[in-house]
Amino acid sequence: MGFLRIRTTVDERPGRLASLASALAARGGNILGLSVQSDADGTVDEFVADIPASPEAVREALEAVGGRRVQVVPATAHELTDEPTRALLLASRLRTTPWRLPELLAELLRADDARWVYGEPVSDLPDPTLLVVPVAQRRAVRLRRAGLPFTLTEAARAAGFARLAQPAPRSAAERPVKLADGAEVTVRPLTSIYREAVRDLHDRCSPEARRFRYFTSMPALPPRTFDRLCDRGRGFSLVAGHDGQVVAMANLMFTPDPGVAELALLVEDRWQGLGLGATLARMLVRQARDLGYAEVRATLLADNARMRGLLTTLGATLGHTEDPAIVEARLPVGALASA
Repeated sequence: MGFLRIRTTVDERPGRLASLASALAARGGNILGLSVQSDADGTVDEFVADIPASPEAVREALEAVGGRRVQVVPATAHELTDEPTRALLLASRLRTTPWRLPELLAELLRADDARWVYGEPVSDLPDPTLLVVPVAQRRAVRLRRAGLPFTLTEAARAAGFARLAQPAPRSAAERPVKLADGAEVTVRPLTSIYREAVRDLHDRCSPEARRFRYFTSMPALPPRTFDRLCDRGRGFSLVAGHDGQVVAMANLMFTPDPGVAELALLVEDRWQGLGLGATLARMLVRQARDLGYAEVRATLLADNARMRGLLTTLGATLGHTEDPAIVEARLPVGALASA
């Protein structure tokens, strides 16, 4: 048959990629390109392969080794170009001709159609072959791709690409935030200079607040853990300060899962219920979006009602884990408004 673009959703387990590759090899396939993407209900593996088998035979082979929602469409030799290089070239073109954003987005995602839409809602659409990329409050680009549904990773790539056509945002190094009771805190990135202030925050937090954050009433944060939270190569963290004290800390940690970052919050007891946790969570989800992540997850104790409510309000879905005392929240970065 020639070149095929093959996409399948799989559950995370050791050896799953090898099983898919072996199934393609058994049909005479030569894998020429591979990408791994995050989506709402699993990991999406996408292959470009030179394979003599029919699309139906390829689909049956991958389903036999655990592939779900297998989709096979024709591909061309042009699609074998190095993907990072292709994206960089498109980004360069966008910087010089930002008005061509729809056209270049379509080229980036290999969409069939792309056009500006005005004044329409930009919330998630039920049709997975449509993708709306917010650009301004009442302006967006709508993409259509009939052959392959868009994944969460592709949505994050599109959002990051679109921001190249927008003016540079104001520096977020320091931001004042007014809370529900009228008090004002200042949010800054976590750095090593806050070591003592974070230690004092843990001292002032109740055992329950620490248990909700760490799953144990950890009286002090180990120095090695604090250093890891400050490491920009491993994540991005914020602290909220008031009157010389750190009153809350929010952590976004990168994970080995493609396109996934993990969120955690610690808010001093007397500052809870004022909207501070939700504000910090929104900031970190937008930071994850800007870094190209598709999804933010949080692992929390089932009896942490406040955190469950906060994440649900932001658009997260809650799911059970193997431990009945632990819940996992999953939040696509596109669930938040683009502002």
